Amino acid sequence: MARLGQHRLLLAAPACAGILSLRYNDQMANRRASITDLAKTLGLSPSTISRALSDHDDVSEATKARVRKLAEELHYQPNQLAAALRRGRSNTLGVLVPHITGHFFPLVVNGIATEAAKLGFNVMICQSNEDARQEQKNIDLLMNSQVEGILVSLANTTQSFEHFEAVRQQNIPLVFFDRMVEDFQGSNVSAVVIDDYQGAYQVVTHLIEQGCTRIAHFTGPLHLSIHKNRHQGYRDALTAHGLPIEEDLIACFDMNQKSGAQAMRQLLKLPQRPDAVFSSNDLAAVGALQVAKAQRLRVPEDVAIVGFSNEMFTSLTEPMLSSVDQRCEQMGKTAVQLLQKMLKSGPNRTGPPKPIVLKPKLLVRESSQKRR
Repeated sequence: MARLGQHRLLLAAPACAGILSLRYNDQMANRRASITDLAKTLGLSPSTISRALSDHDDVSEATKARVRKLAEELHYQPNQLAAALRRGRSNTLGVLVPHITGHFFPLVVNGIATEAAKLGFNVMICQSNEDARQEQKNIDLLMNSQVEGILVSLANTTQSFEHFEAVRQQNIPLVFFDRMVEDFQGSNVSAVVIDDYQGAYQVVTHLIEQGCTRIAHFTGPLHLSIHKNRHQGYRDALTAHGLPIEEDLIACFDMNQKSGAQAMRQLLKLPQRPDAVFSSNDLAAVGALQVAKAQRLRVPEDVAIVGFSNEMFTSLTEPMLSSVDQRCEQMGKTAVQLLQKMLKSGPNRTGPPKPIVLKPKLLVRESSQKRR
């Protein structure tokens, strides 16, 4: 009788599993099935489920078939992150950008994702929306997600860097790109940037060569290295060419189209208006261009305008906007390569890789090329 009872139990198991499967399907309609769920449904251990899904030799073909059938019914997907962490690696890079709009950051992220895929990494992308508090939350999220390294471009409101100190203390490779923290050093910290100073110097030199002598400058918050270096390039180029630095021609504000338009209106009210505008980004430059055209000024004959970043729309404006190309995709690819180099050197690295500075390229278009 004991053997008969056991035999009946074995025969009943598949039917039982079917009933349980239906119940689990209902329970897990709104959540992802796990190995534990499969194990409970089939009355097997999680280790047996894992071995069956891995086609291990010590699991019978019948059991493998049952496990696979239920896994398909419950739409089971293996947790790749958990598996990678068991191997001691997450194979994931964290990326934090101020925003994923416009032209510049999407292209940088595309470069990052392309190079990361070549090297076998997944990418987790966050955006701060130019908010320092959101940036801090995102850093916490990336660290809690066990990313192997972090690539970040600062929010323009970030002035405290304690959240990056936590990354440095945990020896997680950290690569800044485009916007970086100056004087923030460590064996696991490096950067990839464009030569903002040289880009600005090229712009002002070009405008002077076009005959401009009163060159206004739109700059963003000077605690950010990109604006600080572009502003210094502007000042040094004026001095090098014997032109005075006139503070009333310099406007500092959040670099957007509306603010650029407002700044341009103020400049045009001066007793002696500028004959050129160099903007630290393209959005503010477009705002200046719109105001100039609304006031029936000829661009570039009456006022030349140059931006920075080479956003996609710069070739669509009328006239087309001169700008500095920042080599977006190359910046993203180089940042990943630099981070990979840091990972290979391991936690006992003696020092960080030297920051990489990419050369800018001034693209002269109709908005600054005066006809003589």
